[in-house]
Amino acid sequence: MSELAGLSDAAAKTLAVWHKAVEKRDASLLDDITSEAMVFRSPAVYSPYPGREAFRIVIETVLTVFENFRYHRQFASSDGSSVVLEFEADIGDRNLKGIDMIRFDSDGKIVEFEVMVRPLSGLMALAEKMAERAGPKLQAARVG
Repeated sequence: MSELAGLSDAAAKTLAVWHKAVEKRDASLLDDITSEAMVFRSPAVYSPYPGREAFRIVIETVLTVFENFRYHRQFASSDGSSVVLEFEADIGDRNLKGIDMIRFDSDGKIVEFEVMVRPLSGLMALAEKMAERAGPKLQAARVG
């Protein structure tokens, strides 16, 4: 994806690493761009997952669950500290569309990552696969 007008330089650098991690399916690249105190909000559960460890578990798993993943558009907030990325992916025979809403701190680290997905059938397929593959690890990360 091209550079995003209005995004702070630090956030733009982080976003470039994010896109590289997704493209290469390499969640190890996330440690340097996420805040230890970050929060991940799932489209499938009400309570957020706190911390870098839970986020990494989610992303590692999602990179194996999504097929034909692609970003279409991206938008920056007027203050340059947030971005919204529109995506599409398949899970088996289900197609879904969604957005990643990412907020960065002044150093460009990801401090908040929230996902929204539609339609309901795609969200249900995603929730089922995530529970199968990452459920126990995520519960442990939430408790620990």
